[in-house]
Amino acid sequence: MTRISLLAFAALAPLLASCASLPQAPAPQDAFFANLTALCGQSFPGRLVTSDAADADLAGQPMQMTVRDCSAQEIRIPFQIGEDRSRTWFVTRTAEGLTLKHDHRDPQGQPDGWHWYGGDTATAGTAHRQVFPVDQFSIDMFNAGDAAVSTTNVWAMEIQPGQTFAYELRRANRHFRVEFDLTSPL
Repeated sequence: MTRISLLAFAALAPLLASCASLPQAPAPQDAFFANLTALCGQSFPGRLVTSDAADADLAGQPMQMTVRDCSAQEIRIPFQIGEDRSRTWFVTRTAEGLTLKHDHRDPQGQPDGWHWYGGDTATAGTAHRQVFPVDQFSIDMFNAGDAAVSTTNVWAMEIQPGQTFAYELRRANRHFRVEFDLTSPL
């Protein structure tokens, strides 16, 4: 029996060795970050695709995102609505996954209003979609600012390479989603 086991192992050893050298697929968050990085230096037109009454003033306004300031650890994405250039999304790698933060600035470049809120990925997500439930820093800030409704926020970003990029916010009775056309860089 021992001789048969040794012969079987000897026959399988080359196959096992070749499996060990197969390239590993990137982790979903790494693949997502790479998909986002591939857009660096480009701007894209967007549009509101949801019809939540809270966003009625945004319907029909021109929207644009610019993927810029890309490093191996962080990507900054200014998001413009009409003439309002106050928003930038920060997607950052962490030891646990990815973080999304919202940077709001006044025209002089100073933090303005709700600033630096966001969340961290709680799951691996996919190469095309990452979800960011609200983090404790943001919950504390929202509670301190009488915005408890925002303490259950969940943000998501989606990338369909060569097609669309989407940003969304969801919570009870709230859905905001903007889609950007990756086929028409500006």
